[in-house]
Amino acid sequence: MSGHGVGPSERRSWERSLSILAQDLADAGLHDVEVLLEYQLPLTSRRVDVVLAGSHPKTGDDSFVVVELKQWSAAGRYEDSDELVNVAHTAGPRLHPGLQVAEYCDYIVDFLGLFVDHQDAVRGAVYLHNAVDRDVQELFERPADERSRIFTKERRGAFLAYLRALLDVREPGAAAADRFLKSAVRPSRQLLAYAARELNEGSFFTLLDEQRLAYELVLHAVERARRGDHKSVVVVSGGPGSGKSVIALSLLSELARRGESVLHATGSRSFTMTLRKYAGKGSGRTQKLFQYFNSFTSTDRNGIEVLICDEAHRIRETSVNQWTRKEVRQAARPQVDELLSAARVPVFLLDDHQVVRPGEQGNVEIITAHARAMDLEVSLVSLHDQFRCGGSEAYGEWVLDLLSLENGRPSVWEGDGRVDLRVAQSPQEMEAFLFAKQSMGENARITAGYCWPWSDPHEDGTLVEDVTIGDWSRPWNVRGDRSVGGAPGSPFWATDPNGFGQVGCVYTAQGFEYEWSGVIIGPDLVARDGQLVTNRAESKDPKFRSTKTVSDEAADRLIRNTYKVLLTRGMRGTILYSTDPETRRFLSDLIRVQRGLETVYEPAED
Repeated sequence: MSGHGVGPSERRSWERSLSILAQDLADAGLHDVEVLLEYQLPLTSRRVDVVLAGSHPKTGDDSFVVVELKQWSAAGRYEDSDELVNVAHTAGPRLHPGLQVAEYCDYIVDFLGLFVDHQDAVRGAVYLHNAVDRDVQELFERPADERSRIFTKERRGAFLAYLRALLDVREPGAAAADRFLKSAVRPSRQLLAYAARELNEGSFFTLLDEQRLAYELVLHAVERARRGDHKSVVVVSGGPGSGKSVIALSLLSELARRGESVLHATGSRSFTMTLRKYAGKGSGRTQKLFQYFNSFTSTDRNGIEVLICDEAHRIRETSVNQWTRKEVRQAARPQVDELLSAARVPVFLLDDHQVVRPGEQGNVEIITAHARAMDLEVSLVSLHDQFRCGGSEAYGEWVLDLLSLENGRPSVWEGDGRVDLRVAQSPQEMEAFLFAKQSMGENARITAGYCWPWSDPHEDGTLVEDVTIGDWSRPWNVRGDRSVGGAPGSPFWATDPNGFGQVGCVYTAQGFEYEWSGVIIGPDLVARDGQLVTNRAESKDPKFRSTKTVSDEAADRLIRNTYKVLLTRGMRGTILYSTDPETRRFLSDLIRVQRGLETVYEPAED
């Protein structure tokens, strides 16, 4: 057994299914086959029901069978889909079990070094031990291969013959199971070759100056690691739009092409899922290269060659959470140490001013300190060019000064011809401006500080219009991964055209860009005496409730960083609206832009 706690319902399932499987193994004469229960797939939280380990009766080589146990009594196609099924007494479609077990097999082969030259050592089967053929007949319409065979209780004899054909009844499976469990975890050469083809088809990035420097430094570190037992760290810092993710994807593509063991990781669910969807191009195999920071808690030291940590400002104190067992929490290492340990060349790409959540501590100082405590060489690269906000470095500096993030004070913005900056006097004015841009095919989004409650959808599935300002109201973006009505799931709010119409928060906007950005500044950030001040009491973020866990000083910094992220998403322009009249006047006094022949300046209404 893999050693993970489970709930009562899972235990009941085990009692029903495992007793049947145990009897089948005994009747097949496979008394000495090793049975791994609830095996956790590497770098994920996903668990496989059963892996049977033994020797192949013809070759004597290690042989493994992944078994997905289903208690379904009846199931059929979901509409006309080959990949989805309806299950009796279960709401909503489910993944076809043959596809499910095949993906488990592919994942194991792609990530366990044991199978580098033994792709055929893993087979997969679904065992519907409560069903007869006629009640699941449509499941057989999907063609099966050696990793997606399906057996019912009516086909029990065939199931036993299948197992005996793959597992030797005379040889114990303990040694094979040990090799399986102790195998190094790393992307396989086959996976990397496949991913390189997928990534290179759509990736034609041009890297400039410091971007190319960072890219070459990483490749140089990889070469040094190959020539000798050398481990080093590369830290790349830069503001929004400086090209950090372009560097990350360029490195991923090139290293995969070279067959290097490489993974990409972030701490953002929205960002990772979007990369899987777009950079992975819908390819399940390529998508496996995109992981999360908390995926490396048990990775062997230097288990992979290169780990690219994108959006590294999202690194947490530890990878555990409130649901983790107490003894595991107490023994947890800092997350940055896990990431530093996991690869021979760990790469961190970050922006010190994008730490927006309590517990996030991904900055240059902390990462460098942990690396040097491990006696690791660190290379630092600062990116100064700006590829977002019209390529305007001046705008980025103006935002930092506005928010007093680098000892500057708010200054007048007179425009530089690169970015369009405006102040709206009402949310309706802001939305109308952005709607016109969206209607012309230029993607636009509205975001806001977390100053309104965030409700679950109504019973009819419609979103609650929580963000209310006078007689204007709109819903927050969807909380979960699935769409609600016409609104896209949270990970795709920034990239799906239907994201216009909901208000995004920093957690869904961070890491993304769109052509036109509308930012609602809530009462947690107001202008008083010539500068912006924060008011944590106006924040509805539940993480800000306790002054014991988040000090006033930390809350001030996080709120300012939040608005820094929101103010730097627009590639062509940004329109601001504050719920506070004094703050609107303050912003209007600062933003005096020469457009055409006249200076555009309209004092805010009271």
